[in-house]
Amino acid sequence: MKFFKKERKLYPSIEPFNSGYIKKGVHEIYYEQCGNPKGKPAVFLHGGPGGGAGKLSRRFFNPKKYRIILFDQRGCGKSKPHTCLEENTTWHLVDDIESIRKKLQIEKWLVFGGSWGSTLALAYAQKYPEQVTELVLRGIFMLREKELKWFYQYGASEIYPEAWQGFISEIPEKERFDLIDAYRKIFNGEDKEKKLSAAKAWSKWEASASFINHNPSAVKDSVNAEFALAFALIENHYFVNKGFLDYENQLIDNIDPIRHIPAVIIQGRYDVVCPSTTAYELYSKWPEAELKIAPFSGHSAFEKEITELLIEATDTFSKN
Repeated sequence: MKFFKKERKLYPSIEPFNSGYIKKGVHEIYYEQCGNPKGKPAVFLHGGPGGGAGKLSRRFFNPKKYRIILFDQRGCGKSKPHTCLEENTTWHLVDDIESIRKKLQIEKWLVFGGSWGSTLALAYAQKYPEQVTELVLRGIFMLREKELKWFYQYGASEIYPEAWQGFISEIPEKERFDLIDAYRKIFNGEDKEKKLSAAKAWSKWEASASFINHNPSAVKDSVNAEFALAFALIENHYFVNKGFLDYENQLIDNIDPIRHIPAVIIQGRYDVVCPSTTAYELYSKWPEAELKIAPFSGHSAFEKEITELLIEATDTFSKN
């Protein structure tokens, strides 16, 4: 276990040199390539699920050394149709990652994922270990019952009581014994106004708890209608279905196929969204990986310490 040392900042803004869509059933999945076309391939897996990649995600990699691939997972970002839950499971997304790799004629690549992206990175790597050169994982999340209840039923509620009030205010008191399911009923209902209001509350709750210091701009962005609908509806869909895993410890128990892959696990000490316990459990099963704790950070990849550690990892792996 190591603690952060050297300061590193996001690389300068860049634009894609190539972008497009892959057609998968009812879905059209947007992808883009940035940086050096002849550089070390790396794929960025965004959080949520339903969060979309975004421009800032390009900047965790040295653009002179990396060929950076980003894509928006099914139903969110620039992928179409928006908010579509049909054929939208973890294993569809794993297949999408592999389809993008093949389309771009990449033999192997570094896989980078935070929060839900860490879940997806592990699921992909465990299915296709020979295609992964390294793993950079942040804010480990496994969609287990105790993790979901901590953030969406009781636990985080005690740390952010004022933000929690906004989250539960959408749900009648008699239905608050299972908030994820109560939100599911709204999201599956016909009342579009109520659905949008609930989606904004769901999205705002996570944004409010993602930084160790309050981040007003992140909270404001979270209630953008288009973003909130995809983020909330897709997250809830995955959470109700427990990530479409065979059993909740599946990814932690299945470390052997990836044990040989160089990996860095980066975790905020005060991550309220995805508490450090899960990262430590993963590391305990996978001591060959390197666990780095950001001692004064919460959940977001854009916390100063966490950004530094992520870039330190990609800089280190760029030499491999």
